[in-house]
Amino acid sequence: MKKDVCFIIYARLGSERTPRKMLKPFAGTTLIDIALDKIKMCQTIPLKDFYLCVHEPELIELGKRRGFHVFERSEASMREDSHLPTLMEWWDKLPYTYCVAISACHPFLEVSTIDGFINEYVKSPYVGMYPVVARRNYFWSVDRQLITEWPEGEDLLNTKAVSPTYEGANCMWAGRLDTIGNGIWMGTFRQPNDPQLYVIENEREVLDIDYPWQFDMCEAYAKTLRVSNSAWKHASPGDMMIETTVCPAYFEEREKVARQYGHTFSDLDVIVDN
Repeated sequence: MKKDVCFIIYARLGSERTPRKMLKPFAGTTLIDIALDKIKMCQTIPLKDFYLCVHEPELIELGKRRGFHVFERSEASMREDSHLPTLMEWWDKLPYTYCVAISACHPFLEVSTIDGFINEYVKSPYVGMYPVVARRNYFWSVDRQLITEWPEGEDLLNTKAVSPTYEGANCMWAGRLDTIGNGIWMGTFRQPNDPQLYVIENEREVLDIDYPWQFDMCEAYAKTLRVSNSAWKHASPGDMMIETTVCPAYFEEREKVARQYGHTFSDLDVIVDN
């Protein structure tokens, strides 16, 4: 049982593909607020062991205002994309053995899934853990060779019959902090269970926002759901419910977006907070 575990979200405003996406208005809230709301809802994350790792003053102020520990990243850390010890410079500064990182770019990742991942990791005998999602499709290598095993008895491309291929979900990561100094995070990825894989069943949860079109698509989808200014809550893996209150101005914006996409919210039980 792993006990010496910290939990982090690391974020920045300098994304080259979608600048300032962490603070860009998203369905009445922001991506970083959605992520921080879920941290507070998790049963497995003691807030005393959670750190928001950020560099820009706006994100530092937001984290402190919301009562979280803030690790102030350097500019070099914020700009790094590949050199692990620089990117994850907290590896030798936070007084823990293990670390679980949660993405702020996955607005539909459920609290129950975060808790499930953490519970599985702390009980696991393996050093690292990485989430994946099953894709039932056909895949080809760069030299155009089919790498998916053809289903026995099938003459056509049948995604119902094909065995799943597992794709990285990139929404959570877990491993030892001290191995980061040697350029290893979670594992070597060269053999089974190095790191251990954690399967996320609901594909919607792994919708990732990197590009502007993904931001717009996810926001439009979120606006067709019941939206909360405080937290994203889910009734079941297949039936998302995002609830509590919304402000009148936001309700009007939702109606406008609904008409744009051919939807109506007249049947929603929305409580307007005056």
